Amino acid sequence: MFLDAYHSVQDSVVRITPEQASRFAKEVAGDFNPIHDTDARRFVVPGDLLFALVVGYYGLSERMTFRFRGMVGRDLPLRFPDTDAGAFTITDDGGREYLEVQREGERILDVPVLEAFIRRYAAFSGRNFPEFLEPLMREQGMMFNPQRPLVLYDSMAFELTAAPSPALGMDLDRSSLDVDGKRGEEWLRFRIVDGGTLIGTGSKKVVISGLQPWDEEVMQAFISDYTSRRHHFAP
Repeated sequence: MFLDAYHSVQDSVVRITPEQASRFAKEVAGDFNPIHDTDARRFVVPGDLLFALVVGYYGLSERMTFRFRGMVGRDLPLRFPDTDAGAFTITDDGGREYLEVQREGERILDVPVLEAFIRRYAAFSGRNFPEFLEPLMREQGMMFNPQRPLVLYDSMAFELTAAPSPALGMDLDRSSLDVDGKRGEEWLRFRIVDGGTLIGTGSKKVVISGLQPWDEEVMQAFISDYTSRRHHFAP
């Protein structure tokens, strides 16, 4: 599967280098959050890559929930358990938890479908900023700190009502941002479609820390830099 380019496995241990993680964020998800840059001081592996590896290793189930319990740093050894259980956790060698997975229903193991689902979801998720989040923050009169944009994946879930094909697609249904002081919770509700037919729904939750009053000039400068990086990125 195409995910081989974005991780390695040795002695049952999964490792993701900063270069692999950063390329996945940019090439597959279109995510240019600075925390995924290889030279970021607080480098973090994108949650969409962990999601993708779980789907690649275990397949798609009719209902799946992903809860992120910790941030994966550079070259961290991860354990993906050999299990058919309905619930399992991705940990490091010390047992620290990073991703909790729950699944129910029939499993889909068809590789073209798995790859399509991973690519469509990662691309949808990567559209969060600025397309989805910016108007929500503007509406609330708050924004993240552009010097330290802490926009972190909290959880994701979906439910399929029919088996997807490689032609599946995903689009936004509705979005919201709840602000409590300097902390915000963003929800993206999405639809999974295939051939014009609704075959599933899902949601993604993002936590934003360090919120501050909206500054149009500062935010537009950040967006301009962000979109320029995306436009000039060469895979």
